[in-house]
Amino acid sequence: MYLSLLITPLQWLVDLPSRGADRLSDLFVDRATLIRDNEHLRSEALELHRKSQLMAALLEENRQLRDLLNATERLEADVMAAELIGVNPDPFLHEIILNRGFEDGLYIGQPVIDAGGIMGQVLSLAHYTSRVMLITDARTAVPVEVVRNGFRSIALGKGALGELELSHVPDTADIQEGDMLVTSGLGGRFPRGYPVAVVSEVIRDPGRPFTLVKATPAARLDRSRQLLLVDYRNSGPENRITRERQTPVESVTTEEPVESVDE
Repeated sequence: MYLSLLITPLQWLVDLPSRGADRLSDLFVDRATLIRDNEHLRSEALELHRKSQLMAALLEENRQLRDLLNATERLEADVMAAELIGVNPDPFLHEIILNRGFEDGLYIGQPVIDAGGIMGQVLSLAHYTSRVMLITDARTAVPVEVVRNGFRSIALGKGALGELELSHVPDTADIQEGDMLVTSGLGGRFPRGYPVAVVSEVIRDPGRPFTLVKATPAARLDRSRQLLLVDYRNSGPENRITRERQTPVESVTTEEPVESVDE
């Protein structure tokens, strides 16, 4: 009995390094497990974030498609859905690339709209793609009229994505901020009644015969990806236009380099 009492403390002392090593080993194992679990959780968090971003993008695309569907119900013309697949990287050319082309029945000068209003017109065609000049391009002029009173003018692109300017507006013209501008149908390029812009600024100078009128495009030129190509050639006598009467803006069969739109 006394011998056992003497041996037990000695045995405990002998086993102490082993127990310490076991605990240290357990500590390292626990730390490695924690690191591995943290990496796994971080990966899961990144994956969930990616999925949430994808879901947000899909919801936005779905919203645009619903808006386009609502827009088609108001149109008395044939329409074709298209998707923006690229933009011209030249800052002086406001051009986009669509995934529709000559093989889809498109024609030079064909109007392009989004759910908000006029985006632009087809500038050139390849077999399966097309190049569209936006209404803010400095080469663009769109005949418009004020919804409130029918006053007619020409909306000019100024090379700034969010701005149009009305040409030669008399200082006596009845036009004011907030007026909605729609296509007048004159010139045979755009059908009548499509939203173009909202007047954002009216500057009258007593020393000048014309009023400076600026307007903000109704279409989301820098955001919309789901678009409609409008073919109104057979929609009615007021808007009818034949291929023979159209003056091509430009016609090519190969596209210039463009900047792709990331998914």
